Amino acid sequence: MTTTWIAAHRSAVINPHETFRLFEPRAFHDQTVRQSLRLAGGGEALRIRLSNRYGKEPLLIGGAHLAVRTDGSRVDPSSDTPLRFTGAETVTVPVGAEIVSDPVELPASAGEELTVSLYLPGDTGPTTYSAIPYDIGHAVRGDQLSAEVLEDAEELTTGHFLAGVDVLAPAGTRIAVAFGDSWIEGAATTPGTDNNFPAQLSRRLTRGWIVNQGISGNRLLTDEVGERLLARLDQDVLAVPGVSHVLIHIGLNDLGLPGAQSHPEPPADLPTAADLTAGLTALADRLHAAGLIAVGATLGPYEGTIYDGVDTPEGQAVRGEVNDWLRGPDHPFDAVVDIAAAVADPDRPSRIRAEFNSGDGLHVNDAGAKAIADAVDPTLLDL
Repeated sequence: MTTTWIAAHRSAVINPHETFRLFEPRAFHDQTVRQSLRLAGGGEALRIRLSNRYGKEPLLIGGAHLAVRTDGSRVDPSSDTPLRFTGAETVTVPVGAEIVSDPVELPASAGEELTVSLYLPGDTGPTTYSAIPYDIGHAVRGDQLSAEVLEDAEELTTGHFLAGVDVLAPAGTRIAVAFGDSWIEGAATTPGTDNNFPAQLSRRLTRGWIVNQGISGNRLLTDEVGERLLARLDQDVLAVPGVSHVLIHIGLNDLGLPGAQSHPEPPADLPTAADLTAGLTALADRLHAAGLIAVGATLGPYEGTIYDGVDTPEGQAVRGEVNDWLRGPDHPFDAVVDIAAAVADPDRPSRIRAEFNSGDGLHVNDAGAKAIADAVDPTLLDL
C-alpha cells in the first residue's frame, strides 16, 4: 500500500512580540517543557513539527522525547522515545523556521494522546506560542526528558513551539483545516477533552479528519493577535499536507476588538460589511485557486459579552449584514454553516443561548461546540 505524510494535529502559533496581547509571552531557560496533544487521525508512523517562526534568536533544543500520555504530566515509560533530527538528538531551529523530526516508527490512531517533552538548555527568549493548547502543559528545571512524571511542575496554559504532527497514512487520505478565530480554536471549551467544535465534528466523519488552525483573537483583515487570516493562509492552510477542505469562522474580532481598544469611545477602525465580504471573497477565491473546497460560516452571536467595548451597536449592525450575505445566494463559498443559528438564543438571536454560553457571552461551552458540530452536514466535508 502506498503511503504519504498527512497532518494529524496542528496548533497555529502567535508572535510574542505583538503590541496587542490577549496572552502574556514567556521564555524558558534550563527547563524541560512537556506538552500533550491528541491525534485527529492515525498512521503507520509519525513525525513532530517544532516552530521558531517568531523567535528573535536561534532556538537550541537540547533533546526531545515522544511518549504516550497517561494523565497530567505522567507518561507511559515503556513508550518513551527520543526524537532525532537528521539523526541527531539535539538541534538548533533557525529564526523564522519550522523543523520536522525524523520519522518515529510508532503506529498511531485517531484519539490517541501523546506527549512531547523538550529540554531547553539556553535562554529561549519570548517563545513562538499557541493560545489554546490541547491541554495544560508542564515545565520543570533541568533535563527531565525521561521522567515518568514531572514533580512540582509549573503549569502552562499556553502552548510553546509545538506546531503539529504528521502521520504516515494511506495515499489519498484527505483532511479539512478548520481556520479562523477563537470559535475555531476552542476558547472556553474544557482543556484536555478536545471538545472544540472542529474536533467534535471530526469525530463524526467516516473518512479523513479535521485539524485545527484557529487563533483566539485573530482577525480577517488586520494583523494583531496573530497575522490576519489572509496573510497566514499559505503557511497555515495551503502548506498543510493532505488538505482538501477548509472550514472558516472569522470576523468577530474585526468587529469587537476595535471597540475594546477605543472604549469608551465609539469603535475605532471598524470595518464595514463591504470590507468583510470583500475579505471573505478574496479568501474563498484563493482557496478555490488552490483547488480546495471552501466552507464558510455565519458569525456567532455575542451581544451582552462581559468584555468592555466589544459589543457595540455599530458592530452588531455589520455582523447582521455579513450574516445576511452569507445566508443568501451571492456568497463565494461552496457551502455555509449557520453557526450563529446553531447556538443563538431563540428569543434574542444576537445572544448565545444560555445553556451554550461559556459565561462570557462571547464563547460557547462544550455543549455549544457540540451543537455547532451537530449542525454541520458531514457530507459538506466528504473527504
